[in-house]
Order: sequence, then C-alpha cells, then structure tokens
Amino acid sequence: MGHPFLERLEQRRAFLTPKGQILADFVKENPRQAVFMTTRQLGQAAGVSEATVVRFVDRLGYRGYADFIRDLRELVDTQLTLIDRVALTKADGPGAERLFRVVEEEIANLKEFYETADYETIGNAARLLLESTAIYVIGSRLSYTFAYYLGWSLTKIRGQVHILSGSDSTSIDWLTIAPKDSLVVIFATSRYPNELIRLARLVRRLEQKLLVVSDSTTCPVNQFADLHIVVRCLHFPVIGSPSLMACLVNCLTLEMIARGGDTLKAHQEKLEQAYRENDVLFNLDGPVI
Repeated sequence: MGHPFLERLEQRRAFLTPKGQILADFVKENPRQAVFMTTRQLGQAAGVSEATVVRFVDRLGYRGYADFIRDLRELVDTQLTLIDRVALTKADGPGAERLFRVVEEEIANLKEFYETADYETIGNAARLLLESTAIYVIGSRLSYTFAYYLGWSLTKIRGQVHILSGSDSTSIDWLTIAPKDSLVVIFATSRYPNELIRLARLVRRLEQKLLVVSDSTTCPVNQFADLHIVVRCLHFPVIGSPSLMACLVNCLTLEMIARGGDTLKAHQEKLEQAYRENDVLFNLDGPVI
C-alpha cells in the first residue's frame, strides 16, 4: 500500500507544469530535506522559482504551504528509524535550550489541536463511550500508555471497562467473547505496530464498533474505524508526544461527565465507598499509617 502523499503526487502529476514536475521529483526523492524548507528554500533546492512552489502546492489541491508540509511530515514520519529521530533532536547545546524547545513544541502541538479539533467527532466518541454495553481499550508499545489512561479514567465514570495490551494475544480472546454491542477503542501512534492493525481487522470481522485515536490521517488503523480522531504532532519526537493524547482523554472524560450528569453519581459514590472501606487513598481523617 503506497503512502497517500506519494499517491497524490502521482495522481496530480499530469496537471503540473514541467517545472512543477521537476519539483515533484525533488520532493519525492528528498522528503527529509524538503520537510524543513520554506517555499524559497525549496524552490532554490529544486532549481525553480518560489512562485512555482506556490503554484505547485495549489495544483496538488492544498489550501496552503503549511498543509502541504503537514502531509509531507506524515510521510517522513513513517520512514524515520529510532536512530534518525535521535539525530533530528539537536540534543547538543545548553540544557535550558532543550527544555525550552520541548515545551515550545508541545505548545505548538496543543495550539494545532485547539484550532483544528472536530468537536462533533469528539462528542460522538463521548456518546459511544457512555452508551456502549462494554468498552475495550487497546494500545501497544507507546500507545498502551494512552489506552491505560483512558481506560483508568473511564472506570471513574462507568462500569464494564477493560484495558487490553495489543502485544498480548489474549486480546483476541477478549474481543471474540465480547458482547456484539461493545465499543473497541484503539490508540495507534507512529510507528504503528502491526498487531494493532490485525486487531482492528478482527474487530471489523466481529462487527463491533471501533473508535480509533491516532496521530495521523494516514495511520493504517484508521481505515477500519467506525469513528476516528486524529491528533497531529507537528514535529518528529524521539519516543512520542504524550501531551496531545492526554489532552484528548481529558476532553473525552469531561464531555462524558457533562452528558452523563447525575446518572454517573451512583457509580462514583460506590467507588468512593470502596476507597474508604479498603483504605486505598490517603485521607486526613483516616488512621495514621
């Protein structure tokens, strides 16, 4: 399966000028360099004018250069190895610079999410999370962190929540015996483990509902989803960017609380009683440990 960005380049090639085709070839052959370039730098590197770059982006169907670079970034992200990612971190220099760079990148990611988030989709996801008979939240490798966070949060709102590791083959057992009207939630982050793709395909065969949360519109798990939410990362993290996914989980949780209202109170009172009876959490009124 080819990457959508490369497919778009090929499909629109006939609509490009000869210089536009030269530019397309340069981008295809040098994506890791092009992704960091401005319109002027890209034109100079490919031997065409800056105006040609602007027309090229327009003929590819993008609203602007920023959208073009976002899709190119997703292509490059699928190609980067761990060694490549470390090389891109620019880890030399004073420690304070690394701190500020990390924080600035996370702020940019959150700003992008704030400006592009689809509230209707998030609302529909919250409705499914509230109304489905049972919830199975799955992640693998890094994305298991986010799956666990959502699953743990859901237990404070409703019952019948199961957190599964995509790396554990017993996930197949749990999904196979799950009620038909269950909702499966899969978190998938670059570099997309194949086991999550296989589990998503299984969910479709079992005719259960599937919500996918990913970091790219081109994530291979998205194609199996009844509903999918994309939270894009604007840079190339070495391991991952947890702030975006954590923010989305908080949004979903608050949306469920707002929609559930007083109907959630009995569930939460039951949990609080269990905490006190079993001395689970620190309490100023409790016995000294």
